[in-house]
Amino acid sequence: MEEILNETQKTVTKESCAMSAILPTMRTRTLFLAAVVIAAAFLPATGKTAEYQPPTPSQQVATVEYAWHDAARERDVPVKIYYPAKGKGPFPVIIFSHGLGRSREGYEYLGRYWAGCGYVSVHLQHHGSDDAVWRDAASIPEAAEAMKDAVADVSNAINRAKDVSFAIDELTKLNKETDFPLHGELDLAEIGMSGHSFGGWTTTAMAGEDFGPGKPSLGDPRVKAAVAMSAPVPPLADRKGAFEKITIPIFYMTGTLDNSPLGETTAAERRILFEGTNHAETCLVIFNGADHMTFSGHLIPRASDAPFQRLICIASTAFWDAYLRGDGAAKDWLYNGGFAKLLGDQGTFEKKLP
Repeated sequence: MEEILNETQKTVTKESCAMSAILPTMRTRTLFLAAVVIAAAFLPATGKTAEYQPPTPSQQVATVEYAWHDAARERDVPVKIYYPAKGKGPFPVIIFSHGLGRSREGYEYLGRYWAGCGYVSVHLQHHGSDDAVWRDAASIPEAAEAMKDAVADVSNAINRAKDVSFAIDELTKLNKETDFPLHGELDLAEIGMSGHSFGGWTTTAMAGEDFGPGKPSLGDPRVKAAVAMSAPVPPLADRKGAFEKITIPIFYMTGTLDNSPLGETTAAERRILFEGTNHAETCLVIFNGADHMTFSGHLIPRASDAPFQRLICIASTAFWDAYLRGDGAAKDWLYNGGFAKLLGDQGTFEKKLP
């Protein structure tokens, strides 16, 4: 949520039958085969790894932009949608929430990759915490202060979550419109949620983060899986149990240098979210040498970010394949050594499958 300041400062049917009348030799063979089937049922599901190839974009990608208006909140929600230009749906949908000080134009590398792999990636712009916060600032200190004020305003956080639910409503309407390029092709039963930094917070909120007694949930049950990048941790007093109510699959991503430029979350603290999520299929990747800006892309691109962004794209798409497409081979590849092998010494990967 602090990208601009950092720029300026430097996840055999077991079939048994009674065989009492069969010859001893046949009995022995039958028992042996049954033992093999039973044993296979309890072995780790590693056999499918070779069947799944890490996803790469194979479809032409198109984009369309909308300026939606939420009359109930008197609030505009601009969006940019990346989608497969050809091919037949239904296409699962991913909602993406940008970091503080960014816009719907950011994180293009993710939108194009996911759309190229057959997903519809909907990038929201959140007024009150977008690039308008800092663009008119007369100096760096003034821009930094404006960014801090935007984060401190609780209404900005709440509106981010409401923007997501509103966007899903609008997509439901849009899917019925004949002039929409993907008319009837959105699979709105399979929605993923992702975001970076402040958008990472938006992601955990939509996944069901608990904000404490008396505070309502901002989650939306239409979200089926989530990828949270550089998500911040709650204040110390609010951390206990904050992620216990998350039950949808969630992939946390961070880096060893992922310290918040605004200072509220250290790189080491970001694993607290993974450790506190105990009732969902959960994984964590920590990229060695990746910082907070690696996930968003620097305003001045760095060659060192490209290998990490490739891994971010591959791992997240495998996660979407597993949970939005029900691809068991993708899940097996992700959790049982395929991704870890690809990752190598570029990071560490952990999982929890309760």
